[in-house]
Amino acid sequence: MGNLTAALAAIDAANAADPTQEDGQPAALLYGERMSAELARQYPDAPDILQIAARGQHVERWLLPRSDYPEGKTGYLNWRREQGRRHAERVAGIMAEAGYDRDAQDRVGVLLRKEGIKRDPEVQALEDVICFVFLRHYFAPFAAKHAPEAVRDIVAKTARKMSPPARARALEEFKLPPDLAAAVREAKA
Repeated sequence: MGNLTAALAAIDAANAADPTQEDGQPAALLYGERMSAELARQYPDAPDILQIAARGQHVERWLLPRSDYPEGKTGYLNWRREQGRRHAERVAGIMAEAGYDRDAQDRVGVLLRKEGIKRDPEVQALEDVICFVFLRHYFAPFAAKHAPEAVRDIVAKTARKMSPPARARALEEFKLPPDLAAAVREAKA
């Protein structure tokens, strides 16, 4: 097995170059730290691969701006797919330098590309953590900038990505207004 500390430090070093600042630090670095904290809270015994995937979820994301792709759903999905591919490739390289074998590198790629969501427990665990980080840290600023219909839509889309236990935890942890809580409950249908 490789060196987890070295892999996480290398991801942090890459993300420290993010020119966008949030709460006084590079936004990608902060996001990675939030992902690791949420993973530790939800899955305290997470294996190295899941810890690395969580920290590397948005590694160097700013290098491929959303504006490089056309507006609309197709452009967004193509951008997101390419981000997943790039993140998987970059994190695999970091893992190789930290002593992880090819199987471990390939596995983290599966997680970062979200292959097998709803079927693969580790991919689903990563997705649940992503959703919780969004709800905990990024939902309020998003909601403040968008119409109520758009907010309800994003809550419903987020909830559909989550496992049933994660949706239940979200309803317990986040004090959502009744219409948004209903969107979470309806997502399982």
